[in-house]
Amino acid sequence: MASFPPRVNEKEIGKLLLNLVDHTEVVRDLTFAPDGSLILVSASRDKTLRVWDLKDDGNMMKVLRGHQNWVYSCAFSPDSSMLCSVGASKAVFLWNMDKYTMIRKLEGHHHDVVACDFSPDGALLATASYDTRVYIWDPHTGDILMEFGHLFPPPTPIFAGGANDRWVRSVSFSHDGLHIASLADDKMVRFWRIDEDYPVQVASLSNGLCCAFSTDGSVLAAGTHDGSVYFWATPRQIPSLQHLCRMSIRRVMPTQEVQELPIPSKVLEFLSYRI
Repeated sequence: MASFPPRVNEKEIGKLLLNLVDHTEVVRDLTFAPDGSLILVSASRDKTLRVWDLKDDGNMMKVLRGHQNWVYSCAFSPDSSMLCSVGASKAVFLWNMDKYTMIRKLEGHHHDVVACDFSPDGALLATASYDTRVYIWDPHTGDILMEFGHLFPPPTPIFAGGANDRWVRSVSFSHDGLHIASLADDKMVRFWRIDEDYPVQVASLSNGLCCAFSTDGSVLAAGTHDGSVYFWATPRQIPSLQHLCRMSIRRVMPTQEVQELPIPSKVLEFLSYRI
């Protein structure tokens, strides 16, 4: 349910406008739909995601159920059509946000999954887990395209919960669609390229918890358990014309439609982020 105070004038800016009350446990994450609709999704330890319409006095539109344990994080695709939610017990779920139904569960992680982020064109999904890995998925097919490991050799599934000095806490896509940042408990920030299996740059950070790129991708901000926020200049590279064209195409075409194009196989692989 929602309680909504009367409208306020400019002199009252900064005061509480809306209080959404329905979750029964800690709310771990919030994300707005990028389309400007003021649709908000909240993720909670009560094992649910709740969809709120802030244009309708905060009316709760839907409860998304499927997680069997805590929900840690959620993220919209750039076109707002899809939502990813991640949580305890290896959970990675994709939701159709037009029908509010589950599309699929992505299988691959071996421990709790704590963060997720879509690429700017919506063609890729990054997830971070306590199994010391970041996976890059094709959200349209459920395939794992890339793996960024934070422990070498990587732990076997039976020991995936034991490498707690390498738990990955956060992952974020840069707006150039080429770079990813990750934070892990080994006191490191790593910058990755989507076409390389090793970090292109690393930096020291103790107690890292979350990270996000600036809009232009030039700065990464990272928050820590001790209340600090740190900033780094990020690796910069002028995207190739091929990559810019790929992003333009993938913004409007899911993988299944790309694979039906009458073009050479190598071009299909490139457009599908498989080379």
